[in-house]
Amino acid sequence: MKNSAHILRGAILLLNIAACKTEAAKFDAVGTFEATEIIVSSEATGKILTFNVKEGDTVGLGKIVATIDPLSIELQKEQIAASMTAIGEKSNDATPQVQVLAAQINVQRSQIAVQRQQLSVLQKEQKRFEALVKADAATPKQLDDITGQISVLNRQIDAAESQIKVFERQEQTQKDVVSIQNRGISSEKLPLVKRLKQLDDQIARTRVTNPLSGTILTKYAEVGEITMAGKALYKIADMREMTLRAYIQGSQLGQVRLGQKVNIRLDDGADKSREVSGTITWISSKAEFTPKTIQTKDERANLVYAIKIGVPNDGSLKIGMYGEVIF
Repeated sequence: MKNSAHILRGAILLLNIAACKTEAAKFDAVGTFEATEIIVSSEATGKILTFNVKEGDTVGLGKIVATIDPLSIELQKEQIAASMTAIGEKSNDATPQVQVLAAQINVQRSQIAVQRQQLSVLQKEQKRFEALVKADAATPKQLDDITGQISVLNRQIDAAESQIKVFERQEQTQKDVVSIQNRGISSEKLPLVKRLKQLDDQIARTRVTNPLSGTILTKYAEVGEITMAGKALYKIADMREMTLRAYIQGSQLGQVRLGQKVNIRLDDGADKSREVSGTITWISSKAEFTPKTIQTKDERANLVYAIKIGVPNDGSLKIGMYGEVIF
């Protein structure tokens, strides 16, 4: 339907061009002004709590335009948070058992340190008695006693080191058991964490953020109404630069190019006009409508092509205004 409207408009404008060629005020094309329009829709379902804009207001990019009641979503979030707390209380903690085993390991290491000191003293005594026995200043029995004590200490140190390894294995086993138990509990928690993120996203969507800096053209809802996801709330357009969609004849294609500066004549009162400048930003590659048969040069001139001209808006340009293009 939109293309059909453009085609009909092109036909009418072509007739206007042909008629005006015979008048004193010459121009090369006629068109109407358009703007980039966006319809902003709700992304959530619920009651509209705030909607503090009206038609004609200028609204900046990123401004919160409306809020939708998030109560039902927040209640779901609280329920899931409570479930996560309950799961956390079921988690096992290996810390007490590990601390007991760590304390036993420290005791064993302290004993080993003392025994090594004793061993060092006995080894020195052993060397001294060996020298005394050779000099017949001590009996062999005294040397045998010291050697026996050294042997006992070595066995005690070996036993203590073995006991430390047993405690370390018990410590790691305890950690592994608790880790396996908690892994099953954590697997219950992970889906809830993801669900919380989904709810946070849904809550964020209850705040309608303006996606375009522009002017509110139409407002489709009011505070207190129930809206649904996908339902239009308002229409906004960027009016800072307008687009003049005009139509030219096929014979004029050679006169236009992208980036070309053109003048646009606007009505300025009953019998006055003024001119503004614009830039051609788009040229259609296809005719809007074509005669059934094209046999002569004159018939080729009847082809109509759409062009778009960007025009900075000083505030006076409005959607739907007519403009006459002068190349």
